[in-house]
Amino acid sequence: MINLLPLSGDVAPAVRALGWDWAVEDACQHYVAREAVQLTENEAETLLQAADTLYDMLVEAIPDPIPDELLQKLAIAPDLWEAVRHSWNDERHWHLYGRFDLALTADGPKLLEFNADTASSLPETAVVQWASLVAAGQASDERQANGLFECLEDQFRHWRALNNDRQATLLLVHLPDSAEDEANCAVLAEAARTAGFADVFVCSVDAMTVSVQGEDRGVWAESVPGEWQKFDFLFKLVPWEILAEEEPELTADLAHLQLTRDVVTANPAYALLFQCKALLALLWDTFPHHPLLLEASLQPLPGHHVRKPLLGREGQNVTEIQPDGRPGAAVPGEFDQQPQFYQRWAELPTDAQGRRYQAGVFWAGEACAIGFRRDAGLITNLSEFVPHILI
Repeated sequence: MINLLPLSGDVAPAVRALGWDWAVEDACQHYVAREAVQLTENEAETLLQAADTLYDMLVEAIPDPIPDELLQKLAIAPDLWEAVRHSWNDERHWHLYGRFDLALTADGPKLLEFNADTASSLPETAVVQWASLVAAGQASDERQANGLFECLEDQFRHWRALNNDRQATLLLVHLPDSAEDEANCAVLAEAARTAGFADVFVCSVDAMTVSVQGEDRGVWAESVPGEWQKFDFLFKLVPWEILAEEEPELTADLAHLQLTRDVVTANPAYALLFQCKALLALLWDTFPHHPLLLEASLQPLPGHHVRKPLLGREGQNVTEIQPDGRPGAAVPGEFDQQPQFYQRWAELPTDAQGRRYQAGVFWAGEACAIGFRRDAGLITNLSEFVPHILI
């Protein structure tokens, strides 16, 4: 059972002062809960340790060298295979961060999936949930497991040091017309500046220009009106698989520039290995019945389970399969034509009103921050974000 602490006060002024209006705009006025999940320090430490262990298991599960068969199973576009292998074998291509989604079951935390490439929820995890405690007069250094910003800063500093032959110029791009994605990039941009990147610029991916020819080779953006700047580092809050599907020429150019070191991109192409849910089936085969895992397969399972698209996003096209084999709750979406993945059903904990809670644990070099999503049904990107407080 989830126990909640009501949070008084208005978090909106603090959030707006930080520039993240989207979290409290009319369409999202109920998105951030005015209460907090109460966790003991031991419960929080269990979640953080689970994420660290799972990351190590994911790395161990990847065979070396990476075979074509695995890349095919993971539904990774062939145009990205060389970039995936290259980034995996060259440590200068650094995985900055991701988010583990975990179920708090009676048998301990269980991995639902790993958002390894373009995980969002950065503003609400790093800023909004802390502002919620501040507004309620509950804030102190020991009241949250929330070192996300500091770990992002360390990751950017390390990424920069690994590539000190490049200029400390960073471009962060996001999908067009997305205030939420822009806010996520704003958090990353601030962490990068703090870590020592000299020139940092955020824009829509449509405003980025990529060239593989002559003196213009590289990634460019109009950082000030009428003045184009070349950037040696690129962070893209645009999934690799969507780039490959919708912008194959751009993807090919970016992949080429990785190989020639004209730009270094995060998250690297190998994040696709972790992003694809088919890897969870490999994880189950590699570590069968591990206490942090749910049974997973590329074939339908008997009994109560869920069906998910391999590269689905935001909870779209997830379908509950009931114990008798009939479909149960389902989320519509755009990924129903993808190959499917099957995972044993996990009962999420509930509160007194019957709402389900899913834990999100950010990994940025180490597990570093906890947040929650809740909903009466299946958890999606539209589910309410709930802060936490340590008791």
